[in-house]
Amino acid sequence: MEALRADAPLDAVAWDGATSHRDEAVRAVGVPVIQVPRYSPELNPAERLFEEVRRHVEGRVYATLTEKVAAVYDFLDELNADPARVRSLCGWDWINTAIATLPVPLENAA
Repeated sequence: MEALRADAPLDAVAWDGATSHRDEAVRAVGVPVIQVPRYSPELNPAERLFEEVRRHVEGRVYATLTEKVAAVYDFLDELNADPARVRSLCGWDWINTAIATLPVPLENAA
């Protein structure tokens, strides 16, 4: 978390109620946490990406954990090369509307 703060200054982080997100070490970094309500995937578009990664990787037999990790990285590279696909997964209408109203366009926004 400290590296995250150093690399990308943040005003706040929006997280769900996972135990690791409530850990004192995480809170001690000093970045305000915006608590996302339970069962609200529309507020956490990354969940759609995680779902897509799981769909792509799970259900296969890998000889080693290293091979499974490599499959995840390969799929993430595939997603990274296809911003339109990522937008279709994560670009909820309210997110696209909010981005469209920003005074300065975001280069890599949904």
